[in-house]
Amino acid sequence: MTEEPVQKDSEIRCPNSSMGCGHKDDKASLASSQIAAFSHRPHQPPSPPASKEVWKKGGRMFSILLAVHLALLACTLVSSGAFEKIAVHDYDVFFLLTVMMLIVIIWIIFYLVSTSRCPDAILCKDSHAGPVWLRGGLILFAVFSLVMDVFKIGYYSSFYSCLSAIKIIYPIVQAIFVIVQTYFLWVSAKDCIHVHLNITRCGLMLTLTTNLAVWMSAVTDESVHKAHSKLKKNVTEEIFKWLMKAGMRSGSTEECNCNSQICQIFKNGYFWLYPFNIEYSLFASAMVYVMWKNVGRFIDHHSHHIHHLKFKLFRRTFFVGIVLGLIILVSGLGVLIVYEVWVNSSNESSKKNEALTMYYIFNIVCLGLMSLVCVGGSVIYRFDKRDMDRHKNPTRTLDVALLMGAALGQYAISYYSIVAIVASTPRDAISALNLTYALLMIAQHTFQNIFIIEGLHRQPPKEGHKHDPHQKDPYGLTFVNINAVSLRVPDSGSTLAPNTVSSIEGIHPSELVQSLTGPKKMNWRRKFLREISMFLLLSNIILWIMPAFGARPQFDNDKELNFYGDSMWPAIVDICLPFGIFYRMHAVASLLEVYIMS
Repeated sequence: MTEEPVQKDSEIRCPNSSMGCGHKDDKASLASSQIAAFSHRPHQPPSPPASKEVWKKGGRMFSILLAVHLALLACTLVSSGAFEKIAVHDYDVFFLLTVMMLIVIIWIIFYLVSTSRCPDAILCKDSHAGPVWLRGGLILFAVFSLVMDVFKIGYYSSFYSCLSAIKIIYPIVQAIFVIVQTYFLWVSAKDCIHVHLNITRCGLMLTLTTNLAVWMSAVTDESVHKAHSKLKKNVTEEIFKWLMKAGMRSGSTEECNCNSQICQIFKNGYFWLYPFNIEYSLFASAMVYVMWKNVGRFIDHHSHHIHHLKFKLFRRTFFVGIVLGLIILVSGLGVLIVYEVWVNSSNESSKKNEALTMYYIFNIVCLGLMSLVCVGGSVIYRFDKRDMDRHKNPTRTLDVALLMGAALGQYAISYYSIVAIVASTPRDAISALNLTYALLMIAQHTFQNIFIIEGLHRQPPKEGHKHDPHQKDPYGLTFVNINAVSLRVPDSGSTLAPNTVSSIEGIHPSELVQSLTGPKKMNWRRKFLREISMFLLLSNIILWIMPAFGARPQFDNDKELNFYGDSMWPAIVDICLPFGIFYRMHAVASLLEVYIMS
């Protein structure tokens, strides 16, 4: 009875605190009067005024419009700067991105200072937002992004005399931006802020747009570099010159030759680190979006359950999923190394065909196993007795949307490959392997999405129902008479609590049998789900590494290239493949969450 007014007081003060930090006495008196008013209606929680809901939608709409316009401007400049015939230079793109990152840095500092000085700024936190494994992955990608910026600074400093100063300033500002933003997301990812609502929404949308703009710039540079290196041996001289112009952009590289060995190390180094910077920008964008959804949000602590889950990697597992996943991971690394050596370092067509055959066979085996275990996991979920988690969860909603949306990139590539293989002749062994690979890629994405979404919507296991082998039976018996137990009522000298007595009286014998055998069956289901999750996690890691670090058979297989042409097919791959690469890394994060919740 004493906790109810306290809860009401916090619920009533939350809407008022969104107006700012001042006038605390007025708000205290208003809260006390509202408590007295609502004391006659204990079961009707107060709701914020309707006008605030309208303004909330208006504030969100304004921030979305701001983000859309900035994203279109950045996309226009980045895409235009990739071609020399268009009078947009690369330093124009760098200047825009530098200005955007500086504004975001200033806003983040303002956010951190204002929230630290205002005690009523953050009244509640979203326990589902920014889990520790997601923030840990963000820090990992941030470290590699900083190394990439160091390589960029070293590369551009090698011939600074003939380059624009913005090319050296840009990686310096980007390194500061990565450090500040990573700290901001680590400490504030769970915030539900209630001050400066519209400024916060606009600042978060600006941060999200900046990350997407940096992502678009990195994808453009990395795609042009990969297309240039892959198609150099196979295309005509006119296409090769076009790619040279696309890769050089403003033509400044023609005047500034990178001849020294240290310059080549810096150049190759930051291109190899581009995948980490790309993933960092997407991870940060996802976390910022969840923060934007939580601006001005009120969380009902009675329905918003906080589960303190412990990550126990080597407990309650048979190690089958880990062992199989490690075998797939190590084998994939070997295939990647051999593929890169045979395709890029050898001019023999036989070596190239052997590399493609080896690549397709490995992926067919890997995707087939992943599809089977996903189907098995979905079947196990059909027998899972845990309830579905139907509470509002912006993080889970975003995870599902990103999984479904990012899978469209690989779907598109697979369907384009299927059409090219079926419609073209002749059909050889590599074409059959490529067709099987494309079909399995579609099936694996579909089954894996179903498995992950099922796992994300399940309630975590209740610790209270776990069977403790060292805990004695309340009746001191190993085998008991079910009918006797169901009808037995402990006397007054029993050590059982009154609530335990009342619960035992109402238990039916069949329910008692189910309660005695239920935890053991649930244990088996949970173990199998953990094995499946760990196997899929490790398999997705290698399937992310292979295309991210150069193994792209879409450019090495002539079937699609000859069918769609030298310009259309590379454009399709450059647009769709980054989404497929992001899907793998996001699936790793989601599978880790499913593993912990199993």
